[in-house]
Amino acid sequence: MKNITLSAVIATGFALVGTAALAEGQPPAEIKPLVIDGINIVAEAQAPSHMDIPAIYSGWEFRAEETQVLQLDDFDNPGMLEVDAAREAFNTVDGAAGKSCASCHEGGPEEFKGLAAVLPRWNPDQNALYTMEDYINYCRTARMQAEAWPWGKTQLNGMVGLLNLQSRGEIRNVAIDGPVADLWQQGHDIYYVKQGQLGMSCSSCHEENYGVRIRAEILSQGQTTGFPVYRLKNAHLNSVENRFKGCMKNMRAEPYKPGGPEFHALELYVASRGNGLGIEGPSVRN
Repeated sequence: MKNITLSAVIATGFALVGTAALAEGQPPAEIKPLVIDGINIVAEAQAPSHMDIPAIYSGWEFRAEETQVLQLDDFDNPGMLEVDAAREAFNTVDGAAGKSCASCHEGGPEEFKGLAAVLPRWNPDQNALYTMEDYINYCRTARMQAEAWPWGKTQLNGMVGLLNLQSRGEIRNVAIDGPVADLWQQGHDIYYVKQGQLGMSCSSCHEENYGVRIRAEILSQGQTTGFPVYRLKNAHLNSVENRFKGCMKNMRAEPYKPGGPEFHALELYVASRGNGLGIEGPSVRN
């Protein structure tokens, strides 16, 4: 496995020490089966036709064994504490309408099985691209007459975790054509544009250099099938947008507005890069 220091990344803008930038990343050193509480998760698949790499891998495959094992049992997964809190919130009345999530969804969170596998998607009723966060906050504001939860914060991330959990094992199949085609192209362009003081793009790490070690970390392909993810680094669930913001700050670029159109388009494109992998969240990462 190739090694690269963080200082070299900053100094050369994702180039290897003494060499040109990589044209393609490297697969995990070992492919392990991902089975969570008896559910088999597809963690390796042929790359979608719109990508120029041969295969796609869950970020779980690039993690150290001690991190991997935390995800294999929900009793050990620390992110499940926030999911449990969300389950309580699901049944708690909030807002002027005197409703809870369960008031409409009497079947419980299980009614959302399969939804995470196809998001983001076009919502024709709202004439907009919707993520799981959008659906949650629409229900809160329009049906419960409650305040929307802030993007990237604990309450919203926990509820996304609870609803995504219902699709564990489902195969991601995000649509990229029809009414979302232009948005998908916008996300594609954001993914490849060089930004910030370091002149890096998302692809610099997650396409050209995945499998490369930076200090104690190994770069993954940046797949989002495990979100929200519990990061040992900050000890709570993190949304897709939280991760995007963190990456942009690492590039010394100005993050986009939370819940804004740029992050929506980018989330759609990155999600489509995982078409064929299994939904596994909430996951555990460093």
